[in-house]
Amino acid sequence: MALEEITLGIPDHEPPPDVRALIEESDRRIDALFASGDNRQAPRYMPSDPELFFRVLKDLTDRDLPLGRVFCEWGGGYGVCACIAAQLGYEAYCIELNPSMVERAQRLADDLGIPVEIVETSYLPDGYDSYSGMGGEVLVKDATIPSEEDYAFSDLKYAGMEREIADIDVFFAYPWPLEQDFIRELFDEVAVEGAILIVFQQSTEILTFRKVV
Repeated sequence: MALEEITLGIPDHEPPPDVRALIEESDRRIDALFASGDNRQAPRYMPSDPELFFRVLKDLTDRDLPLGRVFCEWGGGYGVCACIAAQLGYEAYCIELNPSMVERAQRLADDLGIPVEIVETSYLPDGYDSYSGMGGEVLVKDATIPSEEDYAFSDLKYAGMEREIADIDVFFAYPWPLEQDFIRELFDEVAVEGAILIVFQQSTEILTFRKVV
């Protein structure tokens, strides 16, 4: 398999009131997290640009590019992008390993009445692992994992999430610089053909890819 970059026009969509309220409230809570020093409980957390993400996902959705409407945010932190996806009509999931961030993400979604499922687990499914190499993170696959030819019929899934990974149409991640290639490799490994990956390269640069044959 391979990844094909999707050209983005990124129209200047103004977020509707519900999305704007989410962005403002999440910004307030994130600012408070860093001001209090509590971000030390989640040292790898980096907030992305939710308004830019909204414009990208709305553009993809308006163009009807996703196969369906199931969304998953990898390493979601506050789960803001998963919340935005839910507001755009997606069945949205946020995968987050840090318990303190899981609690914050759930509280944000609950307080604003946004239907998002926050799943406390690693975005590496069972049978996958990683280690730090000289050029960045390296993906390790257990020999028991099905081949790509059989993947669509496998039951590879995240613990605590009813949907199989094969059901996810759009993935989102904001990796650290040395993890960018790793995230693309993981997506290419576990996503089905036609799925889309939205990835922040930097705080203001965003790319999208589709998995193709």
